[in-house]
Amino acid sequence: MVCGLALRIYTSTDFFLHTWDECYHALVAKNLIQHPLTPTLYDNPIMPYYYRNWPSNHIWLHKQPLPLWTMASSMWLFGVNEIALRLPSIILTTIGIGLSFIVGSYWFNKKNGYLTAFFFSINGLIIEMAAGRAATDHIDIFFLFFIELAIVFSILFVQKQKTIFNILVGVSIGAAILCKWLPALIVVPIWILIVWDSGKLKTKEIILQLFLLLITCVLVFLPWQIYIYKAFPVEADWESSCNFRHFTEVFEEQTGPYHYFIDKLRMNYGELIYLPLMWFVFKLFKNVNDKKRLAIAIWVFVPILFFSIAKTKMQAYILFISPALFMITSEFFFMLNEYKKDHNLKWVFNVLLFLLIAFPIRYMIERVKPFDQSNRNPAWVSDLRNLNERKIEKGILFNYDKPIEAMFYTNLTAYKTIPEKYILIGLAIEGYTVIINDDGKLPDDIKKITGVRIEKINCR
Repeated sequence: MVCGLALRIYTSTDFFLHTWDECYHALVAKNLIQHPLTPTLYDNPIMPYYYRNWPSNHIWLHKQPLPLWTMASSMWLFGVNEIALRLPSIILTTIGIGLSFIVGSYWFNKKNGYLTAFFFSINGLIIEMAAGRAATDHIDIFFLFFIELAIVFSILFVQKQKTIFNILVGVSIGAAILCKWLPALIVVPIWILIVWDSGKLKTKEIILQLFLLLITCVLVFLPWQIYIYKAFPVEADWESSCNFRHFTEVFEEQTGPYHYFIDKLRMNYGELIYLPLMWFVFKLFKNVNDKKRLAIAIWVFVPILFFSIAKTKMQAYILFISPALFMITSEFFFMLNEYKKDHNLKWVFNVLLFLLIAFPIRYMIERVKPFDQSNRNPAWVSDLRNLNERKIEKGILFNYDKPIEAMFYTNLTAYKTIPEKYILIGLAIEGYTVIINDDGKLPDDIKKITGVRIEKINCR
C-alpha cells in the first residue's frame, strides 16, 4: 500500500489539468464549492449555450454527483489546485489495495489476496486514471472503489453475521450509483451468491436481508434523482435519455468492434491475461455448482458482455472488474507454481510466472512514465495563474483554446472563439473586462475596440 501510494502521488504531480475528461470534472467540482446542490460548468454563462451540449453547458448533470462533491470538499479544505483535486482518487485507490487483499483472501487464500493486492497496486490504468491522465478519470475510480467496497462488506456480512454490514452494502451500492449509475447493481447477484455459499442464512432471512439492502440503496441514490428532476427538469431529462442511448448510439465517436473490451484486456492487464481467463472458465465448467467461482464469473463476464453489446465504448467502462481479474490471475499464478514441481520443463513454467508479473509492471512503467522528461509544470498554467492574481472583476476571456482550464485557474468566463464586434462593444459598455487572447491572427477592427484588452496568453 505504501509503494502503491508512492506511485499514485508521483503520477498525480502533473501541475496542469488533463484535457479529457479531468478539466471538466475539475471545473464543476470547483463551482460546487460555492453551491453544492447546483452543478455548473459555465458558472456565469455570458454567451448563449445549448443544454444538450455538455462541454459548454451551464447546469451540468453529465455525471452523477458523488465524485464531484468529494473533489469539491478536498479543494475546499486544501485549496483549488490539481493535487487537492486528485487527492480523493489517490486515497481511494490506495485503500483499494487493502480491499483487494480482503477479496482475494476470501475467495482463495491469503497468498492469493497478497498477489491480488500487488496487481491492484501496480496496475497502470488505475494509477493513470487516479492521476486524471485517462478519460473518465476520477468518476470511474470512485465507481471501482464503491463496487469493491460493497463486495467487501458483503464478505464481512456473511463472516460476522451482523446486519450493519448488510446496510453498508446497500450504502456502498447506492454510492456507486451516485458515481456512475445502474451498472452498480452488478453487486446484487454477487451478494446473493456470497450469502448463499456461506450457508449461514435461511431462504427467508436471505430475502429479508436482500430487501433491506435494496431499500438502503434506494434511500441513498434516489433523493438526488428526484431533486434534479424538480430543480433542472430539462437537463435531467436529456441526460437521462443519453444514459440509455449510449447503449444504442455511438457518442462522440467512442466506439469499437464487439471484441473491443476483450482486446483492451491485454493492454490494461498484460498480454497473458487470456491464459488465466481460459483456466478460470475451465475450472468453472468443471464445477458449475461452485458459487464463489460463479460470483467472480458474474463480476467479470456480465459487464464485458453488456458493454460489448453497447454501441458507445471506452476502456474504463469495465474498470470495476479489475479486482476480479487480479484474483483470477493470482489463482493461475499459484496453480502454475504448484504444477511446475512435477514437471521436467520447469523453465517453461518459470518464464510464464515471470511474464505474468513482468507484463503488468511494464504497462505500469509505460503509464506512470518515471523516465519521461516532459514539462509537468507548463507555461500556460503559469500564465493563467498570473492572470488570476490580477483579480479581474466581471472578466471574460475570448479566443483561448483551453476555456475550461482557464475557468478553473481563474475567475474569468472563457470561450474558444470571438463573438461579433457589436457583442464585444456591448459587453464592454455593460462593465465587463473583456480580454481577447492574441494568437497572431486577430483582425485590426477587433484590436481597435475601446474597452477591449488584447493580451498574449499561452495555451500550450
